[in-house]
Amino acid sequence: MTISPEQRVRRMAGTLYTYAFFSDFILLYPLYALLFSDTGLSVGQISSLFVIWSVTGILLEVPSGALADAVSRRLLVVLAPLFAGAGFALWLLAPSYPAFALGFVCWGVGGALGSGALEALVFTELDHLGAAGRYARTMGRAKTAGVLGVLASIVLAGPVLAAGGYPAVGAASVLATVLAAAVAATLPEHRRAGPGTAGEEDADLGWLGSLRAGLAEARADRRVRAALLLVPAVTAVWGALEEYTPLLARDTGVAEPTVPLLLLIGWAGVTLGGLLAAPAERLSTRGYAGLLAFAAAALAAGAGLRHPAGFALLGVAFCAFQVATVLADARLQARIAGPSRATVTSVAGMATDLTVIAVYGGYALVAGITDNAVAFMVAAVPYALVAAGLGLRRPGRR
Repeated sequence: MTISPEQRVRRMAGTLYTYAFFSDFILLYPLYALLFSDTGLSVGQISSLFVIWSVTGILLEVPSGALADAVSRRLLVVLAPLFAGAGFALWLLAPSYPAFALGFVCWGVGGALGSGALEALVFTELDHLGAAGRYARTMGRAKTAGVLGVLASIVLAGPVLAAGGYPAVGAASVLATVLAAAVAATLPEHRRAGPGTAGEEDADLGWLGSLRAGLAEARADRRVRAALLLVPAVTAVWGALEEYTPLLARDTGVAEPTVPLLLLIGWAGVTLGGLLAAPAERLSTRGYAGLLAFAAAALAAGAGLRHPAGFALLGVAFCAFQVATVLADARLQARIAGPSRATVTSVAGMATDLTVIAVYGGYALVAGITDNAVAFMVAAVPYALVAAGLGLRRPGRR
């Protein structure tokens, strides 16, 4: 029986959504800070673990992207959750600072392997099937599937912890990574020997050649460079702010048990944003700028209310930011023409990670002098500036 290209697109998309769900269905997500604390780690030690995690990802982001262009991208997507699962297993078997640190190194390696490789694999496969224009829709829904995985882990973490303690939570997390790897192994992969629809060639450049080609394209092509810089400009700030939303929620005066309910509003916005990415592709450059300006205004207004009702506006802002993030990624993928797609994508990922660290420092400075609400309002300013810069350009399609 012959399978049509449309059926292949749907099959691949379904596999991708399942992979995204299991990759984020990690019951340790809402609990690992408590695990570290209960093991006896200080706040300083816990913070140092996060630094180890971030530095690992930054150092390996671009080299792993070049590796994805030199070998099988699907292989790296399969290995990514397994490295994370190995880290979780270390936490489970030998809960101690050295094991936690090594576990974060494993998790950082896994994140670097998957970053760039997954986006490049999905775009190339859609291009192979003549459906490159559906990339934003596909990745938007994949992000939604990942968010649903996080929400499911939040819901189930408490009951599993009560039933079996941290060993049960850790075992379930490791199992989820194994399932994600098994699903990833069924993703299709076609590497071309000649130019594709997007102008991409699957040249046998090797690791060093792929690295050089990707960096050269990012440096020499102005359109690629502009799209690459837009990714961290849109993604980093609101991605970092998610870590501080519990503090903002608590500052509104609600009881501690109510804080997760307010956070769910933000997660609902992120989920909806992934689904709205496809229709938002019709936005012109100025329309995209308007989207960022609207999101910035909603973010500042929601935080400025200093009231639980403000989280409705924050949910709207996060929805718009998720849409903008998916579209920025789609814009970058559409402009990459060389064989080192994963390398260029990883450069954007590294830039995002570096910007996130800068946002953490800036947030700590502002919140330390003022409070969390003011820090959130200040975080809206970069988006207003990016929106203004895009709005001053000549009208055109994204």
